[in-house]
Amino acid sequence: MKKINLRDYYPFYTQDVIVEVPDEVANLLREYKLAEAAYILRTYRHKAYYSLDYDANVERDALVIVLTPVEILEQKEENNRLYAALASLPEKQRNRITSHFLLGMSLSEIAKSEGSGVSSVHEGIQRGLRRLKKVLEKMETDPENNARK
Repeated sequence: MKKINLRDYYPFYTQDVIVEVPDEVANLLREYKLAEAAYILRTYRHKAYYSLDYDANVERDALVIVLTPVEILEQKEENNRLYAALASLPEKQRNRITSHFLLGMSLSEIAKSEGSGVSSVHEGIQRGLRRLKKVLEKMETDPENNARK
């Protein structure tokens, strides 16, 4: 039999109340206290200040970003401008940029697939990005001509 203080386990006790409990109960209370301390530490470290067990849709709502119709339209227009600008690049630069940024290939993988050097791939991507920037800026300043195309 072990002696425990109920004040350590129950916050509504204002004075020390010492009771004798069987060893199994004392061990369970100790494990509970350790598990609660570990949970508090995990929520602090991961900044998870709400429970995902609260509602059936909390996890889905936390992961899914719901866009308004205006945001969806703006995103589509931005994607169209980007694809049009990419299409205006020379084929080699377009392939290098899409391989690196959209497909996630490294510069060495692109160079190996093309049979060229890593430095020439890097320079080609940089030139393509500069050209892409100019094309996108031109689209921003002259939207009427782009709407006619």
